[in-house]
Amino acid sequence: MDETALMALQQVLGDRLSLNPAVREHHSHDMSRQPAHLPDAVVFAESEEDVVQTLKLCHEHGVPVTPFGAGSSMEGHTIPVRGGISLDMTRMNRILAVHAEDFDAVVEAGVTRKQLNAHLRDVGLMFPVDPGADASLGGMASTRASGTTAVRYGTMRENVIALRVVTPTGEVITTGRRVKKSSTGYDLTKLFVGAEGTLGVITQVTVRLQPVPEVIASAICSFATMAGAVQSVVETLQSGIPVARIEFLDEVAVDAANAHSALGLKRQPTLFLEFHGSARWVQEQSETVRALAAENGGEDFDWATNPEDRTRLWTARHETLYSNQSLRPGCKTFTTDVCVPVSRLPEAILAARADLDGSFIVGKIIGHVGDGNFHVGYLIKPEIPEELAEAERLAERLYQRTMDMEGTFSGEHGIGISKLKYLRREHGDAAVAMMKALKAAVDPRGIMNPGKLGQAG
Repeated sequence: MDETALMALQQVLGDRLSLNPAVREHHSHDMSRQPAHLPDAVVFAESEEDVVQTLKLCHEHGVPVTPFGAGSSMEGHTIPVRGGISLDMTRMNRILAVHAEDFDAVVEAGVTRKQLNAHLRDVGLMFPVDPGADASLGGMASTRASGTTAVRYGTMRENVIALRVVTPTGEVITTGRRVKKSSTGYDLTKLFVGAEGTLGVITQVTVRLQPVPEVIASAICSFATMAGAVQSVVETLQSGIPVARIEFLDEVAVDAANAHSALGLKRQPTLFLEFHGSARWVQEQSETVRALAAENGGEDFDWATNPEDRTRLWTARHETLYSNQSLRPGCKTFTTDVCVPVSRLPEAILAARADLDGSFIVGKIIGHVGDGNFHVGYLIKPEIPEELAEAERLAERLYQRTMDMEGTFSGEHGIGISKLKYLRREHGDAAVAMMKALKAAVDPRGIMNPGKLGQAG
């Protein structure tokens, strides 16, 4: 970024623009294994007008802009690979409206999911999408995030009603209305949900809300075999049971969770489940799933019904990335994020585990298996070339099998930097060419999150 652009931004933004080395370093990386890149400066937007002025000046001077939320990305989305401005949205954290009768809320992009749910507690509503991290809703929309509850409530694709977006030239657009359906124009909301900050900056999100269930019951069930655990998932879904969460941990992941969170689970493939509804409905669902699990070698459910026990259980599940350090201190997790048709799930997970069992590196498998999405994590030290090469080899086998099963190489983490090279393999030349054409039309100077989605080779 040249001196002229910097001075122009400073004149407009004042102390909302920072050149502090520590601040720049904080915005140089995310939770991925990708190498850090320092931005030239960090802008802390406090209003939509701050975003408008930043993008107008950056477009005029050709300065790259990388939006930044909670920094919880797993694939390098927020890393400013070409320097420029890191546009921090965390100060735009106001909840603008809650329409309880219509089951929706309007929030600024920096509002986090936990913040919104705390605000909703007194009105008996909740925002259901739970990626684990306390991510910002703008970031979750940008990456089309999901998580443990997607099997019942869907992903951000289903839960975002409308957006306000500032385009790369500084124009403000609204992508939808606060209604359940509309048949007017192109679906611009869906265009920006998953665009990963490459087409503009989301400043406002209108999201769907759900009633807080009368009863919430969680359970743990261990299995003698991995095949039995995964088959129970398939049969539960085929039975039409609207389970709210159904998560899988292999025995290695259980080891890590025990060491990190002192859960005391058996070292066996394990399902974490949750049921929502009336007391009678939850009882009927759980009894049906218990019977299905027993037929596949599942042991009696260990129930967690009070909020404290349920929170402890799901916190342990969400912190599996941190629990890796208990298995191998100092390691980095080479993460994968594949999703296959549910009918192919047993085959896919068993093949991934067989690959790990035949390798010299340690790895574990967890997953939001209710929608066919699972993660193989290779616990490596990237500075050791042999380990990095082996993780890449295993990941390549996993991704190719996923493609052969008509699956996707990213079920929820998005593309970022890590997965860009696979985009053409999944979507084909014509689809990638259309993505690039959209990018060029909306962002002709290529300033928005350059080097990411829309610029695949």
